[in-house]
Amino acid sequence: MKYSYSDLAKMIDHSLLHPTMTDAELEAGCRLAAKYDVASVCIKPYAVKRAVEWLRGTDVIVGAVIGFPHGNSATESKRYETELACRDGAKEIDMVINIGKALSADWNYIEADVKAVCDEAHKHGARVKVIFENDYLSNGGAGLSSDDFKRKLCEICERAGADWVKTSTGYGFVKQPDGSYNYKGATEHDLALMRASCSPRVQVKAAGGVRDLDGLIKVRELGGSRCGATATAAMMDEFRRREAAGDGGTTVGKIGSGGY
Repeated sequence: MKYSYSDLAKMIDHSLLHPTMTDAELEAGCRLAAKYDVASVCIKPYAVKRAVEWLRGTDVIVGAVIGFPHGNSATESKRYETELACRDGAKEIDMVINIGKALSADWNYIEADVKAVCDEAHKHGARVKVIFENDYLSNGGAGLSSDDFKRKLCEICERAGADWVKTSTGYGFVKQPDGSYNYKGATEHDLALMRASCSPRVQVKAAGGVRDLDGLIKVRELGGSRCGATATAAMMDEFRRREAAGDGGTTVGKIGSGGY
């Protein structure tokens, strides 16, 4: 299937979340997002108000992360952080589940945690993406296989009011056998699994591991509607290059590993 520039650009949540990013870098990132006319920027909570100003007059909306990146804030802290972000102009909220509570099979806690954020965001007309951090779930938990664990989370998040389920933060580093830390982020398997585990009402977002145009198209082919990315310019410049050569948004490759 062939996709237009807008089809693909409006899948991208341009990620501005690295802990070392300065205010100048955040502003430059918002300008880049506007230039490429993506769906949104996903930015640190303190910068939401300024991002709204930087993007005024464009079609790019502002999203904020909540309980990021490890999901360990108290539920009321997540709710209040959501309230503040929405007051500052955030139209989308990317929250992280309490991963330890999920692995403890405290499903009621997970549902209440997600519902608190969804209810607050929806009061302000904002939508919510719920992050599982699948790299931490590769061995399953709570007596469930990895796939069944993710299916369970999809069911809980849909019941709690989530608008998207999302694979990763882009910062879910796991210790490797050689002692280094790395992560996979979104995988084709997980995207297909999560899409199949939710009703059409709930969308799916990929994050981590999607670094090029072929990967972005693959996310679309697997049913994902959004993709967190830092490689926005490279992806969409490649689209224009292929478009000029008569082969725009058609090539389907694979999702890579690492890199949000």
